[in-house]
Amino acid sequence: MIENLEQSQIIFIIIIMAASALPVGFMAGLFGIGGGLITVPVLFYIFNYIGLDQSFIMHLAVGTSFSIIIPTSISSIITHMKYKAVDFNVVKTFGIFVVLGVVAGTIFAANLKTSGLILFFSIMTMIFSLFFLISKEKPDQTKRKINLITKFLSGFTSGFLSAPMGIGGGIINTPILKLFGYPINVAIGSSAAFGFLISLVGAIGFIISGKYLNIDAPLSLGFVNIPAFLIFVPITTIMAKVGAKTVHKVNKQIIGKLFGIFLLLVSIRLFFEYYSI
Repeated sequence: MIENLEQSQIIFIIIIMAASALPVGFMAGLFGIGGGLITVPVLFYIFNYIGLDQSFIMHLAVGTSFSIIIPTSISSIITHMKYKAVDFNVVKTFGIFVVLGVVAGTIFAANLKTSGLILFFSIMTMIFSLFFLISKEKPDQTKRKINLITKFLSGFTSGFLSAPMGIGGGIINTPILKLFGYPINVAIGSSAAFGFLISLVGAIGFIISGKYLNIDAPLSLGFVNIPAFLIFVPITTIMAKVGAKTVHKVNKQIIGKLFGIFLLLVSIRLFFEYYSI
């Protein structure tokens, strides 16, 4: 358990968390994602390494990821706003449906066993990796009018899928907004705003569910680990600004392919983890 860790092990854990926070923040700004696809696997392996109860370590990783996304997404949003790349009209019209989806998804996730949550995470990560690997940027797209039913289905699905994965929903919302004709930079900036809504509701939900289930997780508030939050956030908020600035200067097609490869590797690793439980 954590109280039996040696000083060298604690330093190792801090270094791993800090190193992981660099790409988490950068990806958050670059793709409008919360970074949960990196944060959750890293936290899962760390919590497993220090010997926390297997029955809730995935839930703890997801809840902590949501808490980290809150300040990270704020940093990303502020930077994207400077480039006028956040469409608050679409955020407002989709927002209520996204929140409803997160509430439903949080309840769903809280009732899943760790093995089920790992399998769900790995399958969804595989699907999203394929999207990044095969999708192509289409120039000069025209915005399409979105009816209420489409807004509900898109928003609710985004929130529902994001909750069990501990992500800000950017890997879902960015493709959706692109399909509706939004420029990639606006899709990314607006997805960061969705990420704030998703992470705020998700973090609150995982804190409440952790308290309700009376889990015995050291230095945690419900399913949110405080030390991990304090280590990640200063780094992710800075790197989110860097990523948000970069999105307006680089070839996102190449970076998208690299991110797709990364997601594919994460998915495969988690599949092995699922079958080893």
